[in-house]
Amino acid sequence: MNSSILSVEPKLTANFISLAALVMGCAYIVWGKYISRSGTSKNAKHIPPGPLGLPVVGSFPFLTHYPELTLDYWAKRYGPLYSLWLGNQRFMIISDPIIAKDLMVTNGAVFSSRKEMFLKSQVIFAGRGITATPYNDKWRKHRRIASYWLNKAAVDGYTNVLDYEATVLVRDLYAFGKAGQAPINPQPHAGRCSLNNMLTIVFGIRTDSLDHPLVSRALKLSREFMNCTGPVSNLTDFVPLLQYLPNYMTARGRKLHADLVETYGGLIREVETKIKYGEDVPDCLVKTILTTNEEEQLDFVDMAILCSAFMIGGVETTASIMQWFSALIPAHPDILRKAHEELDRVVGRNRLPTVEDEKNLPYIHAIIKEVERCHNPFWLGTPHFSTEDFDYRGQFIPKGTVLVLNTYTMHHDPQRHPDPFTFKPERYINDGTLSSESANLPDAMDRDHWMFGAGRRICPGMWVAEREVFLAIARMLWAFDMKEIPGEPIDLKEYDGLSGRSPVPFRIRMVPRHNKVAEVLNM
Repeated sequence: MNSSILSVEPKLTANFISLAALVMGCAYIVWGKYISRSGTSKNAKHIPPGPLGLPVVGSFPFLTHYPELTLDYWAKRYGPLYSLWLGNQRFMIISDPIIAKDLMVTNGAVFSSRKEMFLKSQVIFAGRGITATPYNDKWRKHRRIASYWLNKAAVDGYTNVLDYEATVLVRDLYAFGKAGQAPINPQPHAGRCSLNNMLTIVFGIRTDSLDHPLVSRALKLSREFMNCTGPVSNLTDFVPLLQYLPNYMTARGRKLHADLVETYGGLIREVETKIKYGEDVPDCLVKTILTTNEEEQLDFVDMAILCSAFMIGGVETTASIMQWFSALIPAHPDILRKAHEELDRVVGRNRLPTVEDEKNLPYIHAIIKEVERCHNPFWLGTPHFSTEDFDYRGQFIPKGTVLVLNTYTMHHDPQRHPDPFTFKPERYINDGTLSSESANLPDAMDRDHWMFGAGRRICPGMWVAEREVFLAIARMLWAFDMKEIPGEPIDLKEYDGLSGRSPVPFRIRMVPRHNKVAEVLNM
């Protein structure tokens, strides 16, 4: 090789690096000026401050690993309402209960819409879905149909289903754990319990074992959706150029859409065939939408996505809470002992706890609320979207801003929850409200937690989720002494999932508490 070329290459490389640094520096300055002027000039100085971010991508690179810790740090630095940019989209992060209620509840007419995120709204849900759609006629129709199956009266009507699946869960844990003799990972069993509840409600069917192919397929679909659509997990939503170029995330979203329509659309077709041939079909969501579709006018994709939203939301939340409970409780034998004492006193050892027992089990109730505070599966609430310019306490929120509840910071605020990283059910021992009731308390500071969101877009499945979780956890506590396995520490800091989060896999021993357990479970 020519030696003169070799001598020039280092100079070229150095010059290129200097030029690149200069361009990036100029871009950073321009970006900062653009952000500072992005409101109207009259109101820009009143926009809540926040991190500056980088050109083009904004703060996205700082939110890729343990993003809740970064958002918590920024909340302490910039205050309980601050702004940041992800690509071309302004976000405001709410880290205070009073601000959350003021904006999302009191002023819900302004802050209850959704931004149509490219991947979630347009690709995966194809402009449908009760969680992702802005206020429009399609959203109202889907929400009305969903509410019919998720309101309190509806849940009262199928509590027998939740009751049955909670019993099956405990039986499976007993059998797979060989009556406490073998280590067991409770996670897949919790997942199947939640899945069967939603399959029954939506399609009138259930799976008969962990080996049923629908179990692994449905749970993988739910987790894939959560990992694709977390508020800070997908840069394609915020850099428009990426939406026009072939890329991994868009391809992944299209495949997920196809898989959802194939899986849940296929189950709709099966119900449709049964109805056509006069077979008996239990009352369920799909039976309702098929028999009323002349009036509702839902196309096939509408129905498939509506069912997908039920399955994803209904499975991921409740299963994760059961899993976090199972991971947390073995390290707290004192809490386990108090729970057992309460169950023996109120329920006894000759039957399983029921829904009617909940009001008399304040400590079990408190354990569940504390799990939901410590390990809310959705550490960021589903984003809201402002449809008007809004002035709030001297701060300006421009139209088109995405607002996100930072539940991690709210749940770990030492002023509201002293020693917030300690698992302490006693915090809630005098709180007898259901979370669906707590969400409507006049004082936002008295609310138990923010797992289900806030305002007009609050999770419509709260009633079923609370009842399902109570029955499962109360019965696990009634039946088992849950023990750590020596040499197998349970990692509570790591987690599986970018949006909906579960513990990383773990094993425990689930030892029957007394000789009545096998008899009551018919084992």
